[in-house]
Amino acid sequence: MPNTIPEKLRTLEDKLYACRYAQALMGYDEATAAPARSEDGRAKAAEVLSRISFDALVNPDTEALLKEAEAADLDERTAAEVRELRRQYDAIARIPADEYAAFTGLVQQAVPAWGRAKRSNDFDAFAPYLEKIVAALRRQAGYFAPDRDPYEAWLDRYERGLTIARCDAFFAALRGEILPLLKEIQQRGKPVRTDFLDRDWPLEGQRELARRIMALWGLDPDHCVLDESEHPFTEGFWHGDVRITTHYMKRDVLSSLYSVAHEGGHALYELGVDPACDFTVLGGGATMGLHESQSRLFENMVGRSRAFIHWLWPVLRELFPGQTADFTEEELYRAANRAEASLIRTEADELTYALHIMVRYELEKALLQGTLAVKDLPEAWNAKYQEYLGIQVPDNARGVLQDIHWAGGDMGYFPSYALGSAYAAQAWDDITAKLGDGVLEAHIEKGDLSPLKDALHTRLWQYGNSREPADLVKSLCGGEFDPTHYTRYLRRKYTDLYAL
Repeated sequence: MPNTIPEKLRTLEDKLYACRYAQALMGYDEATAAPARSEDGRAKAAEVLSRISFDALVNPDTEALLKEAEAADLDERTAAEVRELRRQYDAIARIPADEYAAFTGLVQQAVPAWGRAKRSNDFDAFAPYLEKIVAALRRQAGYFAPDRDPYEAWLDRYERGLTIARCDAFFAALRGEILPLLKEIQQRGKPVRTDFLDRDWPLEGQRELARRIMALWGLDPDHCVLDESEHPFTEGFWHGDVRITTHYMKRDVLSSLYSVAHEGGHALYELGVDPACDFTVLGGGATMGLHESQSRLFENMVGRSRAFIHWLWPVLRELFPGQTADFTEEELYRAANRAEASLIRTEADELTYALHIMVRYELEKALLQGTLAVKDLPEAWNAKYQEYLGIQVPDNARGVLQDIHWAGGDMGYFPSYALGSAYAAQAWDDITAKLGDGVLEAHIEKGDLSPLKDALHTRLWQYGNSREPADLVKSLCGGEFDPTHYTRYLRRKYTDLYAL
């Protein structure tokens, strides 16, 4: 029997990890497997696992252990484990166990229902699941944060300390910069050639390109598997087992390229966590915003840079000699960085990406605050896309059904994408300033990401969830968070690209 506090904590965490591992593996297998599986059986298994996890954490013995540990003199890492376990305990202890387990089963049914609805462009088939999810999230927020706005309660769960007021101010600042800049580009920007992207790019060549990107990022296939799914995602199990997915599109070589770059950034974060955090509540990234900072940094600051395009160009010429015969490296750079209103968030350029996030932020906030009904969501979605991006949504498959997040019960997550982009811009500014002008770019051109990865490991990756998010943001960014780094970055980049 465990006697010391660390031993008791490890026994508890082993139980919790086993449940999380089984649940994550179930979700990963379902998302990447071709044959259909029994939804009822999968939902039941998810409920059982969730109930086991709930019972392991929420019980008198755990409460007694946490109180004992909180009164003890512990080392820094163990104290961090206790702090995180307490947060998890307080977050779910007020939720009825049966309801907590039932929600997990609901999500397991909702995700495949969403996939079918998207493929058949049938929002009405998915709406009943989403209605149940919204109602459940509202009830749960009332349990663990009865005095807070239900949406703000969920914002805080994904990005600790985030408030609606802070989000509103952040998005207002982005909107004030992005919309005028986009208008400038549309009115007097130098045209960008993109016709060469819409051609047949053989999938085997795209798969080999994805492997080359994985190798450049330094993702060892023995520890990071690349698979295929409807919606690209990353699943981290421990620092030696991280799995990413992509979706190949035959007539768009850049789509999968940048999804691999994006998910690869997530994977690097997970793989870089101190092994001492494995199988504990300290493993993995600290917040969704910090996680997105890494994916957006590798997708955009690295993946769309001139230095990376210079590395990429001969690889594309090798893998697709016919498709690349009639355009140049400079034209590829400009096409990869073009700014134009588009339907799909995951395909959006850096400039308009935050507008896609604003649409989701405003709609999910309204859903959880009860001012928008699920049945009215498609109409509201289409109106927002017309207002912010100036485009008409032709169908729900390319509109309100395009993302998996709400089917997975994730509301309050989307703002983290925009915050992550802003964290990334500030971190990039600070790292490049400290390394010296042109140093990072010179290394990336040669296919060497080690200076960047070393800096990110030192500033962020190694800590996992062992430090407070505010401290990690400051460490990553090289100072207090300042979103003007992001708006200045966008202004510099697109002013140069479009010769404004």
